[in-house]
Amino acid sequence: MDTMSVRATNSSPGRLYQAPRIARIAFALLAALLLVLPFLVEAGMGRTWVRILDFAMLYVMLALGLNIVVGYAGLLDLGYVAFYAVGAYFYAILASPQFGVHLPFWMLLPAGAGVACLFGILLGTPTLRLRGDYLAIVTLGFGEIIRIFLNNLNAPVNITNGPQGINMIDPVTIAGHGLTRPMELFGFEVSGAHAHYYLFLALTLLVIFIAFRLQDSRIGRAWAAIREDEVAAEAMGIHTRNVKLLAFAMGATFGGLGGGLFAAFQGFVSPESFTLMESIMILCMVVLGGMGHIPGVILGALLLTVLPELLRYIGPLQEELVGRVVVDPSDLRMLLFGAGLVLVMLFRPQGLWPSPVRARELHPDNKDEVHQEQEALYDAER
Repeated sequence: MDTMSVRATNSSPGRLYQAPRIARIAFALLAALLLVLPFLVEAGMGRTWVRILDFAMLYVMLALGLNIVVGYAGLLDLGYVAFYAVGAYFYAILASPQFGVHLPFWMLLPAGAGVACLFGILLGTPTLRLRGDYLAIVTLGFGEIIRIFLNNLNAPVNITNGPQGINMIDPVTIAGHGLTRPMELFGFEVSGAHAHYYLFLALTLLVIFIAFRLQDSRIGRAWAAIREDEVAAEAMGIHTRNVKLLAFAMGATFGGLGGGLFAAFQGFVSPESFTLMESIMILCMVVLGGMGHIPGVILGALLLTVLPELLRYIGPLQEELVGRVVVDPSDLRMLLFGAGLVLVMLFRPQGLWPSPVRARELHPDNKDEVHQEQEALYDAER
């Protein structure tokens, strides 16, 4: 059989239609799993883990927002939690007895995302000329400034209620029904945790869709060009100032969206929820999963939300094996968590699920091609 016949056999219509069919089946199975997942989790591990799933959806949104800044545009942001805090407090102040204002959820959520977007522009405007460590330090300071403001804006006018935080926040209400109250749907009782899961899942899918569209757009390609070489991107006609500012604004918008959902879900916000450690955790989700790769970022957010909670069972496990708690569970949990991050960065620096481009950059398969590219670059510089 000659080469042409082999190619004709391999590209037969049956093989061409088989891949899309398998993809559709896989997506259908994934959709069915996501729909029944909270019920399976509650049956196997309890309702507490359904709330953990809710928080996992929130962190996926936050990680995708930070991925725009860090993964797409290559701008190191250590103060991302500030936008999370702005969205949460905006919702809390206007949907609680703090000022006696109780605006509806459908109005506050997009408005909070818009206010966070404005804060992203305020942060991005004076920092556009900074790069690397300098940008990281400035964004870190911005995040701490926001937290300190929230902690002290209780005098002379009490706006944020200071360290005590704001409680009795109105829950999400859809069609006159608050999601904190259980409801009956198709003969099944749906708890508040389940209802929030489906709301967060719908919004997470919307954020994922927007992230994919941004990645494949002209703006996404401009972000990638700036990430690779800002000087070359500007020489090719990309308005780097506006494009970087747009990255800050879009990332902040997703952060504000997550903050509003957090406030409505918890019913309470305080400055303690928006510390530097929270920013570091969200950044770890992006780096661990794979910067710039949406499926990898989702994987990183899910892992770093679920694994620390699983490690809480180390205490009871020690009691069963040894008869007593040898090492404090909280200390051992963070030790194992940190050791795992170090090992991943040592042996898989591109992330657990990196984009193909980044994987080739860090671990090229064809060293001859890399050597030729380096020689061509050297000749061009000469």
